[in-house]
This record gives sequence, structure tokens and C-alpha cells, in this order.
Amino acid sequence: MEIILKQDIEKLGDKGDIITVKDGYGRNYLIPQGFATLATKSAKKVHEENMRQRAHKEEKLKEEAAKAAKKLEGMSLKIGAKTSTKGKIFGSVNTIQIAEAITAETGLNIERKNITIKEDSIKEVGTYNATVKFHKEVKVDITFEVVTE
Repeated sequence: MEIILKQDIEKLGDKGDIITVKDGYGRNYLIPQGFATLATKSAKKVHEENMRQRAHKEEKLKEEAAKAAKKLEGMSLKIGAKTSTKGKIFGSVNTIQIAEAITAETGLNIERKNITIKEDSIKEVGTYNATVKFHKEVKVDITFEVVTE
């Protein structure tokens, strides 16, 4: 049975994929739960048109993400934190503080969920790396330094 997925399903496919599954799995689980629709001829035509329009919008989003990413390339941020005399931070530096620093420096409004810190936790003064994800294909690595306030 051929179906069109309405949302991402782990180990099966992504939203908009046309896949073949066993009849019982499609009829008894995927379609009743609203995860998929039956891939008839008319549904396939509608799906192709939707994918064509989505590809055009996706290209524009990717271009905008690339422009924003160029602003961050090679940037080095300084983030102030309260520290002890030995250089230990009271608390830790997280993605919220990095997002605020990027907004203050460049004016780009980046959500904290799109920032990934490469270290587990930052509890000392020093230089660290993070990755900012603008689009599923556009990512930028930035360097930030944690300094004593």
C-alpha cells in the first residue's frame, strides 16, 4: 500500500514522503491516527504541486539563512559572568546568554533552541565553541569567550 506521510515518523520517513507499507499497518494505524493519507492518483498530483511550491519557499528560506550566517562567520563573542577568585563561574553559561549576546552584537534574533554548545557545561572562564543552526542545511560555528564581570 502506498501512502503519503503527513508528518515525520522516525524510522519510516519525513513529512511529504510517498512510501510503501504493509496494508494492515497503513489501514489500521497510520491513516486512522492521521499520520498519513492513501496515495491515490489525485492525491499524488496534489502532493507533487505542494512539493513544487514548498521547494520554492524552502529555497528562499535557505538564501535568507545563508545571508544571516555570513554575518556570524568568524565572529567572536564575549560573555560576562560572575566568577570566584579562582575563575569558577557561579552557575553556568547557557544558550540563552549566547543568543542575547548575538542579538546585542548583530541585531539577529536567534532562538536559543537553534544554538548548540559543544561542551557539556561551561563552569569556568575560557574560550568555547558553539554551533548556530539557521536552516537544516545552513550552520555556523562561532567562538565565544567567557570573561569575569
